[in-house]
Amino acid sequence: MSHHELTAEFLNAAEQGNLAGLKNCLAKGVDINATNRQQRTAITLASLHKKYDCVEFLISAGADINKQDETCFNPFLLSCLNNDLTLLRLVLPANPDLHCLSRFGGVGITPASEKGHVEIVRELLTRTDINVNHTNFVGWTPLLEAIVLNDGGAKQQEIVRLLLEHGANPHMTDKYGKKPLELAREKGYEEIAQLLIKAGA
Repeated sequence: MSHHELTAEFLNAAEQGNLAGLKNCLAKGVDINATNRQQRTAITLASLHKKYDCVEFLISAGADINKQDETCFNPFLLSCLNNDLTLLRLVLPANPDLHCLSRFGGVGITPASEKGHVEIVRELLTRTDINVNHTNFVGWTPLLEAIVLNDGGAKQQEIVRLLLEHGANPHMTDKYGKKPLELAREKGYEEIAQLLIKAGA
């Protein structure tokens, strides 16, 4: 079997959750960090398709968990984006790079805050030292994303509360100089406005 075919078989096994296939390919000397055309590694493919036993095996076999594909995905960022707490809990003990940026320049907690992934946000804030005040390419902090890019509902209120409790700065503005409180008021999100005021905004 050619090197190319072996790599294809390995990546296919990861995508399909074929643990025996993964082990077989590694025994034949496949590069554990080989990638497909989208620059996806086996562990990123397994993560994307929720093949948790394969993710676990690949971590224990020494796969590079931080390698990002051409859309910047890796297992850690996928767990944050896709609200996949099981995946996040598999990946965290392997010490993922918390500074890895999404294609919009956010860290993992940025999309999780925007999309209302409460459990992911809670896990990141209580179990990691991820930068809660990281600013992405368009000038948004996780707090600003949580306020402006969603519906202001119960999940967003809980995320704002968690972010503020864990050191989110209520004074950091967007690139136009607007503060979180001003933006919450503009949106008519009174509960979020109250949380910000309580935090000293």
